[in-house]
Amino acid sequence: MSAAPAERVLGSRYALTDVLGRGGMGVVWRATDLVLHREVAVKELTFPIEVTEAERAVLRERTLREARAAARLYHPCVTTVYDVVEEGGKPWLVLEHVDADSLQSLLEQGGPLSARAAARIGLDVLSALEAAHAAGIVHRDVKPANVLVEQDGHACLTDFGIATTTGDDSLTTQGALIGSPSYMAPERIHGDEPEPAVDLWSLGATLYAAVEGRPPFSRGDPMATAMAVVSEHPAPTVRAGPLEPVLRGLLEKDPARRMPPADVRRRLEAVVAGADVPPPSPSSPPPPPPVDEPVHRFSSTDLRQLASASAAVVGSVARDARDQAREMVERHRQARVPAAAPPAVPRPRWRFKRRWVLVPLVTVLVVSLAVLAGLVWLVLRTFGMG
Repeated sequence: MSAAPAERVLGSRYALTDVLGRGGMGVVWRATDLVLHREVAVKELTFPIEVTEAERAVLRERTLREARAAARLYHPCVTTVYDVVEEGGKPWLVLEHVDADSLQSLLEQGGPLSARAAARIGLDVLSALEAAHAAGIVHRDVKPANVLVEQDGHACLTDFGIATTTGDDSLTTQGALIGSPSYMAPERIHGDEPEPAVDLWSLGATLYAAVEGRPPFSRGDPMATAMAVVSEHPAPTVRAGPLEPVLRGLLEKDPARRMPPADVRRRLEAVVAGADVPPPSPSSPPPPPPVDEPVHRFSSTDLRQLASASAAVVGSVARDARDQAREMVERHRQARVPAAAPPAVPRPRWRFKRRWVLVPLVTVLVVSLAVLAGLVWLVLRTFGMG
């Protein structure tokens, strides 16, 4: 871990010690509250080099919204925001320090979890989401890196950095779409207004990564991953066992058909109450751990490319379906037409000319008549009649 600058005290109250983690939106420090003598976590907002001043203002406002959103939630499965300090031209969030590792780091260190362990974590994250949704808050960035897991298996949801709150104006940077593509719901990529169902999709993708050891749609490139989320099915599960119906229901692309929270809770509780799934055969090596995917910003150009690529995929599928339909109709039509009679065998043509037949026939007839006349003459003469 990186050490904080010597004697660095934030707001004359919070002494920074070392780095707990880094993400696409900032750095989280371990710190000590010099007034209350307790350990806290301090989130420092970091700006990418290429952002403009207008975008910096948006990111500052987003951090303040995170503080306001999390401050509205009082739940054991949500990290508590204690304070906000303005220093160095940016806000710093002072958060409850949870002695836990992120689900992301657990997967990197120990590999995939059992279905029962993942279901326990899922129940806690679901409770946090239900509390947030009841308060009008959509998290929008549920992923393994934002789920903290304590030693006893209890989990809590953190980092409401890109959360939206009912009643707030839309907050974007030049029409950009912000999030982690592997865990981003299809309707968000389509540009729809974020609803609670997007967090349920992200919960399903997170639990998929927890038991399978890899995200369901990761393709290495943000654009390719987003395209897979929109147009492809997740890879078949290998280790999910009884958790598979939950994953399938949460990863339903149509939000109207996505599994509702009550059904998710009932099924997760059943998995926790049941037996663990037998481990896979030792001959099959464990999959590589999921890569910590940072928050990605899709520009308006990226979104247009995604839209055109989606249209191309849909068009290709439509053309294939049309061609298959035509082929089936043609086969059906041919099956209904009776078999044609075999072609008639042409009779052999008489190859001789007419005169070649008549001349011999007349000749024979004349000769016959001459012979007959000679015989008659001979008879008459014999009997003295000639």
